[in-house]
Amino acid sequence: MREYIREWSPALGRDMEVLRFGTAGRPLLAFPTSMGRFYQWEDFGLVSALEDRIAGGSVQVWCVDAVDGESWYASDRSPPERIRRHLQYERYLADEVVPRMQGAPVAVGPSFGALHAFLLALRRPDRVSGFIGLSGTYDTARWLDGYSDEGTYLTNPMAFIPGLAEEAFLRPLREMEKKVIATGADDANVAESIRAAGLLNEKGLGVTLDIWPGWAHDWPYWKEMIRRYV
Repeated sequence: MREYIREWSPALGRDMEVLRFGTAGRPLLAFPTSMGRFYQWEDFGLVSALEDRIAGGSVQVWCVDAVDGESWYASDRSPPERIRRHLQYERYLADEVVPRMQGAPVAVGPSFGALHAFLLALRRPDRVSGFIGLSGTYDTARWLDGYSDEGTYLTNPMAFIPGLAEEAFLRPLREMEKKVIATGADDANVAESIRAAGLLNEKGLGVTLDIWPGWAHDWPYWKEMIRRYV
């Protein structure tokens, strides 16, 4: 089953588009790469890589759009405006998309989509049941022109993870069913993957860090990865 959804988002103040594949099984909240669109997973084969599981009813995939060009990559906007737009996007995901699913999804994304999956899981553990980050980058400071305030801190996992201490917040992260960070040994951002997993594991959160040989930052690798971790 392939369903196209286009609806007005109150959080974002514009129409947003989603592709849904499958009707049963564990929901996956699927993010595109940087500046990518909701049809990217279909176009580049990640949906077909899961075709047997979708058909068998063990997985359903919800491919969401992103607003990167209005947030992190919006060089014509000030850093606080970029953060504000991202937080509106977060509300869209948490309050408009996820409630439509049959159960809490695992958030999944390659490249910049890995950041979206990771950040949503950390900031809204009440909405997702895990995360799978493929070839990701996790330090958002690079998109903010050196600007820093409370908003940038709270949306940068590399900044706020070390300060996580309250058991009430750590418990839902510890109980998530999927916590995977995977990348290539020669990926330009491999150090961020290693550090992100290390920071969480220092909190006893049991994150799986998987370093693949070589570069592994492309769709053929991500198709293999998605089958391994889902």
